[in-house]
Order: sequence, then C-alpha cells, then structure tokens
Amino acid sequence: MSAPATTPQTRDFDGIAIPTAGTFTLDASHTTAEFVARHLMVTKVRGRFTDISGKITITEDPLSSSVEATLATASISTGSADRDGHLISPDFLDVANYPEITFRSTGVKSHKGNEFVLLGDLTIHGVTKQVELNVEFDGSVVNPWGQEVVAFSASTEIDREDFGMTWNVALETGGVLVSKKVKIEIAAQAKRDA
Repeated sequence: MSAPATTPQTRDFDGIAIPTAGTFTLDASHTTAEFVARHLMVTKVRGRFTDISGKITITEDPLSSSVEATLATASISTGSADRDGHLISPDFLDVANYPEITFRSTGVKSHKGNEFVLLGDLTIHGVTKQVELNVEFDGSVVNPWGQEVVAFSASTEIDREDFGMTWNVALETGGVLVSKKVKIEIAAQAKRDA
C-alpha cells in the first residue's frame, strides 16, 4: 500500500498552479453559500443555506471545466426563525413547490490569473436565468488525511424579482422593505474523487 500523497496534483496554467483534470465533490462541511439583502433600505441582512452539494469537473482544457451545485431551500438560515419562516413561504422561496436552487455552469467568459468569470444557469423558484459568477481559484492542497482538496471563492448579484419573488412592502418614507438586489457569496472546498 502506497503512502498518501502530500502534494496536490497540479499543472501550470497561465503562470498559476491548477489541479490536473478530474472531478471534485463539494465538501459541505467546508462550503458556504451566503446571501446579503437590504432591509428597510439601510440594514444588510445576511443568511446562508446550510445544505449544499455539487461537483466540480476540471478538464484537460481548464477553460472547458464545469461546476454544478444544489442548495436545499429549506436549509435557509438568517438567525431569525420568523424571518426564515417567511423566506420559505410562497412569498419568497416557496420550498414546498421549489425544494432546490441549482446552478450549472455553461462556460468561461473570461479569465486573468486565478480569476475567472463563469457563465451559468441559475434556477430559483422554478425560474432559470443566466448569471455571471466572479470566481477566484484559492488554491489546492492535500489535507492531513491524504485527500487532495481545491478551494474557490465566488460572488454574483441577482434581482430576486427576475426569479418571480416579487413580495414587498412600500415604506412611508420611500423605498421598500426588502431590496430587489441580492448579493450571493460562495466559499467552496471540494475533494478530488478517487
């Protein structure tokens, strides 16, 4: 039996060390999918989805690599049970009818160093829209258990009304209770499949 690897399997791509071709499974315990929306036009409210799964496929041509991820909508958590209850209701995510949010990449729009702009189909509330994800390759290492892991950070901004979530309340002082724009931030770690 051979000793576990101590260095990741990498190759050079435009001056950075990236993983060799293979598939990587998201490590849910080291991956976060968070969002930020404004409340009352001034306060930033943060939340996250705690149930996330997916795969990253790195190909021989790095720019043909792909990712797909699934978030369980019922796993939303904002630190307020009342707010979470409203977010899973038909006013917003409607988890009874739409139990998942999915993202499937469709291509790489551009890249510079370890930063990539990834195009993909985001499906929320039964509506699919193309989004641009700003992705940063954070590196690859071998963990203490001999498993090769890769890490990425990503972000985008969406208009929730584009996905059919139009509930809101007008404020007497102007504006609305909940912002239309929602920022999405992802920190992902994935393990190379055997």
